Amino acid sequence: MNTSCPTTGWPLERALFAMAGTVTLLSAALAAVVSPWFLLLTAFVGVNQWLYVVAGACPVSLVLTRVFGLLSATKEVVR
Repeated sequence: MNTSCPTTGWPLERALFAMAGTVTLLSAALAAVVSPWFLLLTAFVGVNQWLYVVAGACPVSLVLTRVFGLLSATKEVVR
């Protein structure tokens, strides 16, 4: 039974992957067109992904949880 997020269809992890992929693609396009310095944005995304893996939270996950109420797919919903 998937009780990840009762208000929306996307759990926290799916939203994080979508945002990370979007920012990575955007920074790669900007690096190709504007300046290679935009690759630092890609590195920032990678560091935040590792932070989520190691610590269980990253700045974006905290914002998505507190502002939008997204819940992790791995945590049980307490009723």
